Amino acid sequence: MATVGGGTNKRVRAIDKRKPIQVKMIEYLKQPWPWYVAGPLIGLTVPALLILGNKTFGISSSMRHICAACLPANIPFFKYDWKKEAWNLFFVFGIFLGGIVAANLLATPNPIEVNPKLTEELAQYGITNFNNLVPEDIINWQSLFTLKGFLMMVVGGFLVGFGTRYAGGCTSGHAIMGLSNLQLPSLIATISFMIGGFVMANLILPYILSL
Repeated sequence: MATVGGGTNKRVRAIDKRKPIQVKMIEYLKQPWPWYVAGPLIGLTVPALLILGNKTFGISSSMRHICAACLPANIPFFKYDWKKEAWNLFFVFGIFLGGIVAANLLATPNPIEVNPKLTEELAQYGITNFNNLVPEDIINWQSLFTLKGFLMMVVGGFLVGFGTRYAGGCTSGHAIMGLSNLQLPSLIATISFMIGGFVMANLILPYILSL
């Protein structure tokens, strides 16, 4: 059972000891992973990449590699040997496949757990469907052609891409890789990410949802 907005994260559940080990493993994987397990696993990706291949961890750079491989235009930003960074494309593709496996094979039928206070607040904006990680009440094709949906999906998506490029990296590149290497620009970028998130969630998002 996944959790959102401070919902109770019950990681340990009773599993019938009589079940085969494979079934018990699948049931175990379907439960939420607590921060003290998922966090270190993500953090260990950094030294693993450095030790195994002297590679830096980052996701947003894969978009540049894809554009460099597909766009024939004579654009200086895309004129480099992207094939040397092909490993990054395989890495991101693996994340994509992992998401498909998790969504289709490891998902639970239970609704998303949401903090009761957050449930009450979202209900004021007509958001009551928590069957998926992304609320279908606001993220759907019909909402895309409304002002609220356009701001959240199109304008928001553009700002994410622009901010990533302007900052020279995404949250994974700066907050995970950059901070691990004690880079000051990554510290500044991560602080900016957090401040921007707080301002958006508490000041701007309520206004957009009320449109």
